[in-house]
Amino acid sequence: MPNVTFIDAAGKSKVIDCAVGTSLMRSAQLNGVTGIYAECSGQKMCATCHVYVAEEFLHTLPAISEDENDMLDSTASDRQHNSRLSCAIIIQPEHENLVVQLPEFQR
Repeated sequence: MPNVTFIDAAGKSKVIDCAVGTSLMRSAQLNGVTGIYAECSGQKMCATCHVYVAEEFLHTLPAISEDENDMLDSTASDRQHNSRLSCAIIIQPEHENLVVQLPEFQR
């Protein structure tokens, strides 16, 4: 299981093990990561699972879908070039040591 580091807006980090094939959002919820609300339960309809992905891992992610792109335009915190919805990131072996930063606000 790849480990992923979540860094909250205050700079506190939490490392969790994520099962391959599970969304990053779901893995965060199962492991008590705070700051991922996922109000739509992973349907790419709310943007409350917004994260900033570390630059060195952007190439490991699938292209942003039209639905995800639309939702990223309505995030509570500023959208950045490395913004993604954690529900759209499905954990793969190449995500070992993935680092994501949580935005200051999700809603």
